[in-house]
Amino acid sequence: MSYQLYTDATADFCPEMAAPYAEIKVIPMELTVGEEPHTYGPGGDLTVKDFYEALRGGKFASTSQINPVVYEEAFRKTLEEGKDILYLCFSSGLSSTYQSVQIAVKDLEEEFPERKIVCIDTLCASVGEGFLVREAARLQSEGLSMEELADWVMAHRLDICHWFTVDMFDHLRHGGRVSAAAAAIGTVLQIKPMLHVSNDGKLEVVEKPRGQKKAMAMQLDYMKKGWNPGISPLVLIGHGDCPEKAELLKSMVQKEFPNAEIFTTPIGPIIGSHTGPGMLALIYWGTNR
Repeated sequence: MSYQLYTDATADFCPEMAAPYAEIKVIPMELTVGEEPHTYGPGGDLTVKDFYEALRGGKFASTSQINPVVYEEAFRKTLEEGKDILYLCFSSGLSSTYQSVQIAVKDLEEEFPERKIVCIDTLCASVGEGFLVREAARLQSEGLSMEELADWVMAHRLDICHWFTVDMFDHLRHGGRVSAAAAAIGTVLQIKPMLHVSNDGKLEVVEKPRGQKKAMAMQLDYMKKGWNPGISPLVLIGHGDCPEKAELLKSMVQKEFPNAEIFTTPIGPIIGSHTGPGMLALIYWGTNR
């Protein structure tokens, strides 16, 4: 029996990485930029370019969970085609989206009792979520059943290491991730906070290097300590509208890990709302999440 792989617009997966494999359907997400509501994802009205232009122009953004009705409308079409659904969801540590989809699934299971809908909390975000989704698409293309793939995702979701460096404190402060006082001091000292996605799926500040070069070197040090290419040699570098810095980090990774298969991709508006322009993310399979 066939099944459809779904994720949400938070998953900033690199199209070049995912293109050869099974189709991935993406649920769009709502956000507000300044005072204006937007939709990001399929059928949306906001591009990554326009989003970062707005942030660089002084606007702040906020995100909201996906409405259960949006899930029902998207999933119903697939269920009516006679397919089951495996949905890999944005981390419950950062959004109530996972709780929202449960409401939709309960109604749909009554409407389609012969179909299966499996929703997994990835405990990942942005390019890290996309990294997991891409690998799931690859395994689906190799013939794994939905049950086998769901088991694999549950077993490996915490093997994805996310190390983010943030260029400015403004958006972390606006989102309540740091206090106004800490943001002011950090800006004066040119601190480039490093964050990771913890085992419970939350975005946490873990280091406070001073200057971009030290921050990037610290990302590389973490990868040296924990990279596990036995799962896959893929490495993903995400950036918040700073492709030049992403290419620099890519060259640093290539020098230390010549066997790594490295892709770069933009960080989208969902996580970008909290981290702002200039953010760099290094994502790899490893042992030191």
